Amino acid sequence: MYGELAHNMLAHHVFGFSESTLRPTLIRLPGYPLFLATCFTLFGNANYVAVIWVQMGIDLVSCALLGSLAGRLWGRRAGVAALWLASLCPFTANYSVAPLTETLSLFCVTLGLFALERWDAVWRTGRRGLVWVTVIGCALSFAVLLRPDQGLLAAAVIPAMLWTGLRDRRLRLVDGLLPATVATLVVLLPLGGWAARNWHTFRVIQPLAPRYANDPGEDIPRGFQRWYRTWAIDYQSTYDVYWNYDDAPLNLADLPTRAFDNSQQYAQTRALYVQYNEVTSATPEFDRAFARLAVERIADHPFRYYVFLPIARELNMWLRPRTELMVLPIDWWAIRSHPGASVAEMTYALLNFAYLGLAMTGFIRWSTRRWCHHRVLAFAMFSIIVTRCLLLLTVDNSEPRYTLECFPIVILLGSLALSRTPVTPVSAID
Repeated sequence: MYGELAHNMLAHHVFGFSESTLRPTLIRLPGYPLFLATCFTLFGNANYVAVIWVQMGIDLVSCALLGSLAGRLWGRRAGVAALWLASLCPFTANYSVAPLTETLSLFCVTLGLFALERWDAVWRTGRRGLVWVTVIGCALSFAVLLRPDQGLLAAAVIPAMLWTGLRDRRLRLVDGLLPATVATLVVLLPLGGWAARNWHTFRVIQPLAPRYANDPGEDIPRGFQRWYRTWAIDYQSTYDVYWNYDDAPLNLADLPTRAFDNSQQYAQTRALYVQYNEVTSATPEFDRAFARLAVERIADHPFRYYVFLPIARELNMWLRPRTELMVLPIDWWAIRSHPGASVAEMTYALLNFAYLGLAMTGFIRWSTRRWCHHRVLAFAMFSIIVTRCLLLLTVDNSEPRYTLECFPIVILLGSLALSRTPVTPVSAID
């Protein structure tokens, strides 16, 4: 999809898809297609090998920035630990060799945090640090152009800058507002251009990408999606059911037992599946039937729908083995079917636990010592984690990659856990 958008931008100057005719679209933001188009221009059309090499280089730069940032915050040992944790992390490295937005998104998060710390250090000396403010704005801007959910990065970093500027009593109000204002303008300018394009092309107000990845006028299977949320937890369900609806046959055996509260619901679901598989295409009639099932199931178990399942989906995204891009089966728990592969996946799950455990240890250590010396960074990092967790509670389909944008923070906090030096202010390190 991204490659087709990039190709049509270069060949036809249209941000859209090639069907019977060129069709403009707004279901994806332009950041990653622009990156691909740049790579195709430099290295040849559809040269994904070159794209992979470029992404690997960007990922290594992210690793270096994390090591440098940890070193500035907590000393050399923490910096070395962050560099190793970042360089050897298979979960982020996997995405550097896939034509997806994750590697660039991780780079934007890392660069934004690195520049924020540098700006804060300069700000505390009495200078404005507008160069670093501009770097922050560019990182936040490109992050949003890659993925709409990366607006959370700007929503975390800019308030932290605003808080830092306004609490400095040495400055006038205008001077305190200046850094956050400049960063905000840098973020909004390209989004304004994208919104203007969407209004000109579709006559809709859409500064980001729509939640359900639909162009104006396209139907959204809201009834099916609501029914799906009444039972779905694992990534396996995303792969077998969520992605196949309106495109491929559905198998009733892929549904867990919690998808049916009684025999009547089982019979209704089975009949719907049989009718759908005859056409393998969503229709308003199917959507209304799934919606009726969803209403019944939600009324019978509101706590399960509104509380238990959203939390379970988010825990699954954080804790499951992150092997979705590896040549390993998705059903890691089916040990009898593939014992060797299951052992490998459980090993990755333990490694994921180790990263999260180190991060929690580092968080506790930082919060109980000299938190006050890095308040702006602490505020931003905490906001990124909290807002993303809240957002993931609203997501229909469980995908582990949705938590990857938090991994720069996980690695930073993990490096503190591995450092034996006391947590000291940046001025002492300098």
